[in-house]
Amino acid sequence: MAIDKIGSKALTDCSVAATDITPGTITVDKLASSLNLSSKTVTLPNTSVTSGMLAGSIANAKLANNTVTINGTAIALGASASIAGLAWQSVVVSDGSTVTTMVAGRGYFVNNTSAAGIVKLPAGGTAGDTIAIKDYAGNFATNKLTIQRNGHKIQGVANDSLIKTNRASIVLVYIDATKGWLFTNESNVDDLQNKTYHSATGGTITNSGNYRIHTFTADGNFVVASVGNVGGSGTKVSYMVIAGGGGGANTNAGGGGAGGFREGKDSPIDSFTASPLAASDSGLTISAQTYPITVGGGGAGHGAGNCRGPGNRGSNSVFSTITSTGGGGGQGNCGAAGPTGPDSAKAPGGSGGGGSGGPGPGTVAGTGNTPPVSPSQGNNGGVGYGNPGYSGGGGGGAGAVGQAAVSNDAGNGGQGVDSSINAVSTGYAGGGGGGARPGNPVGSGTKGGGTGGADGSTAGTAGSANTGGGGGGGGFTCSGQVEAAGGNGGKGLVIIRYKYQN
Repeated sequence: MAIDKIGSKALTDCSVAATDITPGTITVDKLASSLNLSSKTVTLPNTSVTSGMLAGSIANAKLANNTVTINGTAIALGASASIAGLAWQSVVVSDGSTVTTMVAGRGYFVNNTSAAGIVKLPAGGTAGDTIAIKDYAGNFATNKLTIQRNGHKIQGVANDSLIKTNRASIVLVYIDATKGWLFTNESNVDDLQNKTYHSATGGTITNSGNYRIHTFTADGNFVVASVGNVGGSGTKVSYMVIAGGGGGANTNAGGGGAGGFREGKDSPIDSFTASPLAASDSGLTISAQTYPITVGGGGAGHGAGNCRGPGNRGSNSVFSTITSTGGGGGQGNCGAAGPTGPDSAKAPGGSGGGGSGGPGPGTVAGTGNTPPVSPSQGNNGGVGYGNPGYSGGGGGGAGAVGQAAVSNDAGNGGQGVDSSINAVSTGYAGGGGGGARPGNPVGSGTKGGGTGGADGSTAGTAGSANTGGGGGGGGFTCSGQVEAAGGNGGKGLVIIRYKYQN
């Protein structure tokens, strides 16, 4: 018979072995609601703990390292974040005085088209701080960029940095107080570009080193097939445009004024020695098209024996937007002295014609740089001297005013200027000398200007061709009242120059 009940006194502690209990026979309701195993040893089966057993069961806070740090920023495990590079800012347009204070972690496009630029490093610095700078317009060589150090060293030196390379790209990283901000990247995009150069025809073409020169001694066309890039010839050309010189008057009269002289130099690409009238970086921007070229002729000197008449004005020379005005004619004096006399209309020009001597007080000279341009294309003529000297003033030149006559001494022509745009230093646009009576000093011309005549059989000499020099004033002989002719003005010239190879 089976025993279905055991009294409370029948079993002693630990007298029932695990083998005495049939597996699965003790139900949950037979167990106490809690078990105290603090003083007991619990042995688990010798099996592995799988990831499935731990899924979602361990909180981040229970881990020794519950964040990751990227670029100095702690990010919690399981969180999302955008890991961005430099934050590029809107274009900074320089005005030559405004200082842009930069911020670490940002990039700056700097446009120095109108003026030099100034940027400043941050006041503070932490190792790894990064700033980038890029030449937006490709002209740091023309308008340089200053990086103010703001109390830090740059490249280990306590000086500001000056960036003067076109298309420069720079990355600065702060490291420590010893070296401060270091350039970790210094590059010029231009170095990676395929360099291209102008291609053009027209005029007489010669080469000087890496430069091509187009010389026009007569009207023609400058035909541009293609324009180069910044790394090659740039987008500009150097130029010289000289108008025709003015003719001299007859009879101890004024010398002709030089033709207007205008010159532009494509700095810093071109390196020839230009005249003082060429403004810095004053080259002319071109495009692929045909440019008609006009070369002005010299004005005719006044013929012999015709009432001390004025010389004629020279003709204009033109290249694109550049117009040089013909030189003013030397003034005669048909018994009507002064600036309102019959000769006055022909006297102004690129450089003014010289005034005539006698009869009367002598005529006022013509004005130069008419119409006005900047830099000036020429100067005024010199005043003539009246009774009793009867001597003419010199015509104005590109570099100086014409010399005034003094009693019997006629005035010299105004100085011209020198330029080596054609690869040889050459004088251009000198004024014509004034004429005088026999035995009196005549005015001499300079840099293409003609010399004045001294008697009735001696005409003023012509200005040199293709220099724009003014013609010399004619001489006069009292015996027989022989009136010598004024010299013709010199023809003008147009020269265009650019880099055509490296």
